[in-house]
Amino acid sequence: MTIPTPQEARDFFSDGDPQVGLNRAWFNLMRLHRNLYPKIAKTLRAHGINDPIWYEILLEIDRGGPGGRLMGQIEAQLYLPQYALSRHVGRLEKAGYIRREFIADGRRKQLLFLTPEGKRKHYELWPVYHGAMQDVLGPLTSVDEAYVLSRLLVGMLANAE
Repeated sequence: MTIPTPQEARDFFSDGDPQVGLNRAWFNLMRLHRNLYPKIAKTLRAHGINDPIWYEILLEIDRGGPGGRLMGQIEAQLYLPQYALSRHVGRLEKAGYIRREFIADGRRKQLLFLTPEGKRKHYELWPVYHGAMQDVLGPLTSVDEAYVLSRLLVGMLANAE
């Protein structure tokens, strides 16, 4: 697939109102997510990861190094609501992948750390996750298109804050 020019993309859809392009972008992002997410999640579940977000949480905790990572920092980095992050953190803790420490000012702030098992799982999982993404996305797009799409999405995320 070649990357169309903006005019070629508008002509493809022939919308009377060009603002409909924003709606099309939203609906197609959601449809793509609903189509691809289960395929990648299935691969990860086969390796003991119940949700793809677990990998991202483990990655963010690992980036905190020996000092751990504040739960609020992970929430902001992953655009994950606090209640959802808390649920995943509880499950990761129960699985033995992370431990948490509560900061002295109460239970509002938590530092998260990888356990040795969590560190092992994090590093073991990357080749599996990488392979799943390659297998699912590779037949659908070129590397160049993936970079263009990624750049557009990063720009949108930066402007959404």
